[in-house]
Amino acid sequence: MHTRSDSYDGSNPVNSIASLPEIVESRDAEFRDLFSRIYSVRVCEGKLVLPGAIKEWAENRFGNCETQKIVRVTNRLSGESTLFNELRARRPLDAKSEVSLDVEDCVFCDPENRTPSDTFGRVEGKYCITASNIAKYDCMHAVIVFREHNPLVSSQEVIEDIFLVARTWFERANDHDRKYRYPFFMWNCLWRAGASIIHGHAQALISQDMYPKPEQLLRLRRQYAEEYNSEYLDDVYRIHEELGLGFEVDCGCGGCGDCRDNNNDGKVRVMAYLTPVKEKEVVMVADDLVKLAKPLASVLNCYYSLGVMSFNVAAYMPPVGEKDLVFLRVVDRGNMGTKTADIGGMELYAGISVVSSDPFSLARELAGFL
Repeated sequence: MHTRSDSYDGSNPVNSIASLPEIVESRDAEFRDLFSRIYSVRVCEGKLVLPGAIKEWAENRFGNCETQKIVRVTNRLSGESTLFNELRARRPLDAKSEVSLDVEDCVFCDPENRTPSDTFGRVEGKYCITASNIAKYDCMHAVIVFREHNPLVSSQEVIEDIFLVARTWFERANDHDRKYRYPFFMWNCLWRAGASIIHGHAQALISQDMYPKPEQLLRLRRQYAEEYNSEYLDDVYRIHEELGLGFEVDCGCGGCGDCRDNNNDGKVRVMAYLTPVKEKEVVMVADDLVKLAKPLASVLNCYYSLGVMSFNVAAYMPPVGEKDLVFLRVVDRGNMGTKTADIGGMELYAGISVVSSDPFSLARELAGFL
């Protein structure tokens, strides 16, 4: 296992995305070569002139904004690219809305009677139950309805049950029709993340063909292994760990049979991602979906402490019946009290994310919860 240099203090608050080039340059040649194999960094200054009429207002809100440092981090292999500018977090947001999670008559509060079932029945856990999605994304699409109305789940036990129910549903769907082999798990929490119902729920889909993003990652891993004789996700984690952005944590299974049978130490890798799709993105890698329950609960508790209420979770998994790594992503979808969308033209059409949160700051917050 690669370990960080003793000279690096991951808790040092001076480390930031703006100082990433200097941090990388201070590392040994082997690390610099690995970093540049996968990532590129460009830092530039955006300049503007403030007229007198708004100078005082602008300086009070933004500080010294006539010269702004902007950092672009690009994953040269995956094509993921992010522009960081911390001043964007201080923008005035005029469109505000009331935030309430109370609903008097929620169909998901009585899923057995008020939601459809799949033709092969429901999967029921201690904390959740499946329903067939009444307006499907794809041909095989279930909703995993949480027993509790409040969507802000924080318990490892509840999340583990959700993952177990999802895994069982994937297996039953595959038994029902063997052509459907490729699972996809997704959890949209509240309306800013795309959820149409407040009551806590996740989504399980299984397809005849892989969806494009998971397929792109799998293709990249295979090409990387052929060219460098190394696992791509191992090297991505190594970079994050060296920079103080990666953590190896216990899955919380207590030495379960799966870990023993597969000679696995139960570790999960968690990263404050260098190329986040939007704010505060965290990615995790494990060899099984259920092992991600404890670290995901920790990340969500960290999110809640930072005021995050709306988020997306997505898990890329191997085909049913096959063993491989599971890649999970979780991202903050913005302030619930504003109507302003967090996704705009840059994300949709320029193919690059614009982000205000600093992965180094996020890593320092995560360290207290993992």
